[in-house]
Formats: sequence, C-alpha cells, structure tokens
Amino acid sequence: MITDMGTRRYTLRKRAEAQEDTRARIVDAMIEVHRDLGPRNATVSAIAERAGVQRLTVYRHYPDDASLFEACTSTWLQRNPPPDAAEFEGVSDPVARTRQGLEALYAYYARTQRMWAVSYRDVGEVPALQGPMAGFETWLDAYLQALLRGWRLRGRRRERLADTLALALRFHTWQTLDTRGLDDAAKAALVMEWLAGVAGGRPAQ
Repeated sequence: MITDMGTRRYTLRKRAEAQEDTRARIVDAMIEVHRDLGPRNATVSAIAERAGVQRLTVYRHYPDDASLFEACTSTWLQRNPPPDAAEFEGVSDPVARTRQGLEALYAYYARTQRMWAVSYRDVGEVPALQGPMAGFETWLDAYLQALLRGWRLRGRRRERLADTLALALRFHTWQTLDTRGLDDAAKAALVMEWLAGVAGGRPAQ
C-alpha cells in the first residue's frame, strides 16, 4: 500500500513536471513567433510547430488568444523588465534625474526594439494584444510622473514640459531618432535640449 502511494505520488509529480515543461515550451515558442513574425502572424499552428506540439496541446494549456498573449507578455517582461524609476529617486536634481531616466529607457528600447516594433505595428489588428500594450502605456505614464517630480514649473509651462517628455518616452520617438543615426546618449541629449527650451532655458546636464 505504502509503495503504491509512493509510486502514485511520483507519477503525479512527473506528470505535473511534464505539463509545466510543455507550457514553458509553448510560451517560449509564442515569444519567438511573436518576435520573428509579429503578433498578427502568431497563429496557433505556427506556435505549435515551433514548440514541437500539436495544436490541441496549445489549446489545452491556453484555451484562447487572451490567455496565450497574457502568458507570453508576462514571461517576456519578466525576462526583459523595463527600467525602474526608483533607481533615480535619490537624484535630487530633476534635470540629471530626467536624463538618467531617458538614457535607461532608451537603452532598454535598444535591447528590445524588435519586440516593441512588431507589437506597436500589430496592436490595432490583434485584440488580445491590446490589454498587455495598455498595461505598458500605464507603466510609461507612471515613469513619466516619476521623472516630472522636482521640476518647479507651474501652469502652462509644466503642461508643455509633461507633453514634451511624454513624447520623448514613446518607443516611436526613440525609433525615429534611431533612424536618424543618433546613439542613445545623443537622443537623450537632444530631448534635454527640448526640455530646457520648455523650462525657460535651464541648461541640460
């Protein structure tokens, strides 16, 4: 009896491990297809082929597009986390803090540009992607607010500073400047010139 129970527990554990391995392979395949082909071409057939499983196996673990995209996005972001604004909280000067924040985000975009390029390209065509992308937009807004702290501007000038910095934090802004041949430090320096103009000529650091 004891031997049978031990064997059963072992079998159940191995089965659970196999299921987790299959789920991980499916998510890895989804990330690769998403990156290589784009979300709109991330069909279940393409994912199953890349993972080496049957289409029904994909559906068994992820019954709809929403669950599949959520698993893909959360796993990818765990592996590729965006910069944490808390790293700059100790920098009292808002100009220096903003520049550090820009450089950190631009370095992140440089490392992950392919995924963001195809995601923004396809988000309007893939409803299941819209939730995760909205989540990133929420994160961007929080990052913006963190960088705005300490800028002693009011009224219209503060609004213009916020609008300019919000534009600067967008992936498409980074992408456009990248096509102009600017490295990330030069991109950040240019944005700081924009902000200096809005702030009334305060020199960028």
